[in-house]
Amino acid sequence: MPSIRRVVQKSLAAAAAAGALSAAAAVSAATYFARKVLTPDLLKPDDTQILEIEDDIVTLGLTAESAQPGRYGLWFDSGRGHARVGAVLDVDQESGRVRRLLEGVDAGELRVGPGRWNQYYFAGNPQNTVGLPSRDVEIDSELGMLAAWQVPAGSETVETGGVTGRWAILVHGRGAPREECLRAVPVLHELGFTALIPMYRNDIGAPPSPDGRYSLGLSEWRDCEAALLYAVDAGAREIVLFGWSMGGAIVLQTLDRSWLSDRVKAVVLDAPVIDWADVLRHHGELNKIPGPIGSLSRSLIGHPWARRLVGVHEPIDVALTNWENRAAELKHRTLLIHSLDDEFVPAGPSISLAAKRPDLVRFEPWQQARHTKEWNVDPQRWDAVVREFLTERIEPC
Repeated sequence: MPSIRRVVQKSLAAAAAAGALSAAAAVSAATYFARKVLTPDLLKPDDTQILEIEDDIVTLGLTAESAQPGRYGLWFDSGRGHARVGAVLDVDQESGRVRRLLEGVDAGELRVGPGRWNQYYFAGNPQNTVGLPSRDVEIDSELGMLAAWQVPAGSETVETGGVTGRWAILVHGRGAPREECLRAVPVLHELGFTALIPMYRNDIGAPPSPDGRYSLGLSEWRDCEAALLYAVDAGAREIVLFGWSMGGAIVLQTLDRSWLSDRVKAVVLDAPVIDWADVLRHHGELNKIPGPIGSLSRSLIGHPWARRLVGVHEPIDVALTNWENRAAELKHRTLLIHSLDDEFVPAGPSISLAAKRPDLVRFEPWQQARHTKEWNVDPQRWDAVVREFLTERIEPC
């Protein structure tokens, strides 16, 4: 969302110069902000410079991301190549360079030039990335067929499917690919879960929604329900839902609205959006958007009369995404992992929700990790926390 600042400032420039913000300028700026939030990002620009490669060390241009501790992925050659980087060896603030361990090159030939950082670490299907047998399946949704990866449990084969009856459905975040979920697959495989990793509407390669816009989980949950039905039809008896970022918002709406929610045994949320209004306020502040403009944008996406203005098929009632206020409605045991240093989705609402529902919600705070990068900073702890939680909640096979 950083580019919002430039456009909104331009939209307000004329009115600001006159000393007052006109109604037309306010609506224009609020509309742009709303559309930016709801519109899928189809193009991912390069954001990292690969400066030098020597054996198992890569030198990168210094950015807020490239200097972070942990293990990450790096796309290069316009996304055709992919490498994995590890520990930071040294940072040179003066020259703007950071040296990191090069843990492997998965595709292409790593060269000096532009690249794109990713927190998913893995890139590609489960077979090629985490070395586990998997198959491509399709899930029948109201908008068409959704591609999904199915990774059988440790005691199964690709052919036999989910014979143990223990499944996990993993839901990625806004604008992220399915690879975001792969970090959870090894520990799930170890615990005897069949993992199902589906696309949802407006993903690249998935059917679009009628308006081609995100609805912050308020329509995407139907695709999660379709994945639930697929798992149940395949023999799932105990299901765990995982959600990252907006995937967490999708999971929470699924639990609230789906007729299959009683099949869900437990929930794991990583850096989830607990309250979209809080996230939108945060990004408004980051991008120097005046408070009234941010409030107006949230109002516009929720009013039927503004549907055409914002470009949505159905109004989006942001209040329905506020699980701090709806905490009493929660029914499922939940592990909530969230970094206190999350720069994109502040952890405040997660902390508040856990405090309101200590009977159901276990909160695991992280330090240093940026948004959805808790696993990257400490994968051993992430696996251990998930393993312990699921072992307590799920009956032995």
